[in-house]
Amino acid sequence: MIHTEVRPTEPIQTNGAKTATPAQPAVTVRRRTVDTILVAAGVVVSAVLIAAGVLLTWGSNFAEDYVGKELSSQHISFPDAATLQDQGRTDLAKYAGEQVDTGAEAEAYASFINGHLAGIADGATYADLGTPVNEAKDAVTAAQEAGKDEATVAGLQAKADALNGQRDTLFKGETLRGLLLSTFAWSTIGRIAGIAAIVAFVAAAVMAVLVAAGLVHEHRLGHTTT
Repeated sequence: MIHTEVRPTEPIQTNGAKTATPAQPAVTVRRRTVDTILVAAGVVVSAVLIAAGVLLTWGSNFAEDYVGKELSSQHISFPDAATLQDQGRTDLAKYAGEQVDTGAEAEAYASFINGHLAGIADGATYADLGTPVNEAKDAVTAAQEAGKDEATVAGLQAKADALNGQRDTLFKGETLRGLLLSTFAWSTIGRIAGIAAIVAFVAAAVMAVLVAAGLVHEHRLGHTTT
């Protein structure tokens, strides 16, 4: 409840005569009114936090389910432990023989693919081989136009085919690796959303406790002022 209090002011002297200035009301706010406003704000904040927690939980579950289903449908599996050992990938031993169906496994398999890609063309990428492949093809065409013997043309063609085969393999491997890393990224976002949901629910619970305490205080204040 808002009260107004009239406070007198000192008179002002004008032409030797004193005249009183108009009284100015002072506004005071009761503690109970403040408590009511704070409790209402707390209720709104709690509702917003709960809604955020629900949405974040839904997003987290959706990301996890979607990632799992999409990866499982690809039927990608890690080699057995012996194969990984022979290839020097002891860091992936814990995934030996497992099917890729989680974000962490997608990232690990992307690393496995990258190890193979590094050995295909001495570390060159699909984009790097674009110029060498075109040059090899041009060399074949030039040899044919120049009337080179069949052995020379065949040798140049074999080189062009080898480079083109490497580039094709790199394209497929890099594409799969990129898709797996994208899946891992969405899985990470889902995991972060799950953590954020927990934080939102905890904050909502704390706010609810504060609201309850405010209601109790308001109730007690009401009894003491009546």
